Amino acid sequence: MSPLLYLAIPWFLVSMFVEAKLLPRASERGRDVTPYEASDTRASITMGLGNLLMSGVTRFGTLALYAVLYAHRVFEIGAGFWAWVLLFFAEDFTYYAWHRTSHEVRFMWAAHENHHSSRHFNLSTALRQSWTTPFTIPLFYFWLPFIGFRPEMLLTQMSVSLIYQYWVHTELVGKLGPLEWILNTPSHHRVHHGANVEYLDRNHAGILIVWDRLFGTFEPERARVVYGLTKNIETFAPLRIAFHEWAALVADMRGARTFSDRLGYVFRPPGWSPDGSTLTASQARARLHPNT
Repeated sequence: MSPLLYLAIPWFLVSMFVEAKLLPRASERGRDVTPYEASDTRASITMGLGNLLMSGVTRFGTLALYAVLYAHRVFEIGAGFWAWVLLFFAEDFTYYAWHRTSHEVRFMWAAHENHHSSRHFNLSTALRQSWTTPFTIPLFYFWLPFIGFRPEMLLTQMSVSLIYQYWVHTELVGKLGPLEWILNTPSHHRVHHGANVEYLDRNHAGILIVWDRLFGTFEPERARVVYGLTKNIETFAPLRIAFHEWAALVADMRGARTFSDRLGYVFRPPGWSPDGSTLTASQARARLHPNT
């Protein structure tokens, strides 16, 4: 990531403190919000620190890869105003593709799932980041330096996107009128963190919600969101949060009867099983709305 993300850390800490003070007052006024829970918040912050560490470890390899790809670029896009405009849309679409795949492919979900493991939804939840997603990101972003976007521009725009996504992790902000049609908002992202069947694998947006609207993954916030996983983990231990889904994936592969089933556990959606004894998100949604 660019230095922008590190410069934003003081803002993260101050805003979490302010939100923690405001949530009880909002609850007293009848708002349906959940106050901070100390153990959950500590776990999220620890996960965020671990993610920063792992991002630092992978940073040099990622930069080297992007530099090599940029050296063999197919276009000369430059660094002017329109280059930044193009990069904004290209990076945001790439984030959508990466994020959607992180929900629809089991090994990608194993890396991403811990971000959804909190049963709370507040600004600290935004910091509950994976320790293994830094290894999956280059699988999707490599094409941007290859077509001609400068690596330093790409890293800056990725940081802008992550900083933007921080503020959408809150229950204090309601719906935002016409902006709901264009931008990822707290309402849209609350849906994304829902374990409700109708909310599973929906609203993968980074900054723009238009990709979800275009590709059929948009769902508006209607029912009260139940935060967390469809099968929650009863722990605040960071190591367990970080690796329990990887352990479950390995266990499923070891118990598979055929090589094809092993590949299925790796590349098919979370919840897939050879005998159909467990359901993917799309299968669960089909059972909820059998006539749609």
